[in-house]
Amino acid sequence: MIRPTRLALLPVALAVCLAFPTLARAGVNEDILNELKALKSRMAELEKKLEAQDAKITEIPQGMTVEQQQDFNRITVKTEAMEDARDALGLKNLKISGYMDPTFIYNQRQDRAGFQFLNRVDTGNGGDGYNYDNSYFGAAVIDFTKETDGGSRWRLTLAPNRGVGSVFDTNSPIQEASVSIPLTDLQTRLIAGQIPDWSGYEYLQPTLNKLITHNLLFDFTLPTAYTGAGLELTSGKWLTKVMLANVNASKRSAGETAPAVAYRVDYAKGEFQGFGFAGVHGKAMNFRADEVAIDNGGAPAFNPDGSPAYVHPEDQGRDTRIDLFEFDAYFIRGDWTVQGQWSIGRQDKAAITSDANINLRPAQWWGLSALAAYKFQPRLEGTVRADFINNRKNGGGLLGYTGNDERNGLGVADTNRDGLIDALDDTEHGVNRSALTVGLSYLYNLNTTFKFEYRLDHASGPVFLDVKNGSYKKDNQLIGASVLVSF
Repeated sequence: MIRPTRLALLPVALAVCLAFPTLARAGVNEDILNELKALKSRMAELEKKLEAQDAKITEIPQGMTVEQQQDFNRITVKTEAMEDARDALGLKNLKISGYMDPTFIYNQRQDRAGFQFLNRVDTGNGGDGYNYDNSYFGAAVIDFTKETDGGSRWRLTLAPNRGVGSVFDTNSPIQEASVSIPLTDLQTRLIAGQIPDWSGYEYLQPTLNKLITHNLLFDFTLPTAYTGAGLELTSGKWLTKVMLANVNASKRSAGETAPAVAYRVDYAKGEFQGFGFAGVHGKAMNFRADEVAIDNGGAPAFNPDGSPAYVHPEDQGRDTRIDLFEFDAYFIRGDWTVQGQWSIGRQDKAAITSDANINLRPAQWWGLSALAAYKFQPRLEGTVRADFINNRKNGGGLLGYTGNDERNGLGVADTNRDGLIDALDDTEHGVNRSALTVGLSYLYNLNTTFKFEYRLDHASGPVFLDVKNGSYKKDNQLIGASVLVSF
């Protein structure tokens, strides 16, 4: 605000006088003299108001000494300088979070018990692959998120050895690297980058899960991650995400030109409940069709006469058609949490066994998972989860699991009980899989949770290898404990 002063108003009075020189020489008209007097009086009134405003501005707030006022002024200057420095360094709206969860696992059939933390997944670098007793727990993760003034979001999540990058891209520590850019408004966004799969009711990170291990559908029927671009749309209670992306691949190989469409739709019916569904349709890597001699360390890929089956040249490739769909729902109110999921899937030329003409056949499956949790106390919660996968078609085969897996209990069983899985067994049918898990979690403080679980896995035939004696069993037991610290 520009404050008028006496010097600033003086030219106004002079201008009035100069405008009437004749009247001044001949005797000023009485009306004009009265107006000049009123103007002078008004000037004096304005000067008093300005002096009062200046005194009010410099007045020390009630209860503060002069020294305190000086300190307050210094704090104000420093705060403004810190804000300027923060903005110059790009730290405005930057959030850093993370977690660690050292885990203890006992696996009966693997005859293994001990801690696992930051262990490798990639089999080519000393790891043992992705398994239900290995999954994504035992990780150290740090997450960076940034939002610009224009509403664009940037995210980078690092998970060395234990993230999705380690599962499908060997040594990559990147779990998520994504951007979200508003288009017409904040509810219509362009999304792009590497994004972990969003299917099902369970999340990848242990900070959002009640148990240590994941359900069977999460481990064996869902993609790992998407690399591509798409849209995210928010409309009332609906949230829709769709991408044109590579499935479980950061880059396509020569001869691969067809990406897949991945989508997720969520509806929040109210404060306590909602549902969602997700799907993937297109082409993805097929480990079965990529093999020339189908061996897999004893996988039952045999011709009707018992000789090993070989892949026809036209079947040798990395990509085949996949169609995945799942529906999930939740109810969370008070001490209760109830969640459920139904999934169905198919991948061309990915079944474990070939037909009579040595042609690769499609792998097909469907499954269910349900979870219920109850808080006995505000800090203590109990959880029970039940899973089932029907996987009998063509000797079995799930997404990424295209040969007999004696550790995870997938594929053809030792039906004749001779201690071998070979052409003498029922190679036309795979085993159905189920699992029952019970667990407890205790919130020690706002950043620390202790978890414990017992899990019983079951197959419809003997397919779990007992490493102690080399025989095959129908079931396996697992005990897990972890300490989860997050910030």
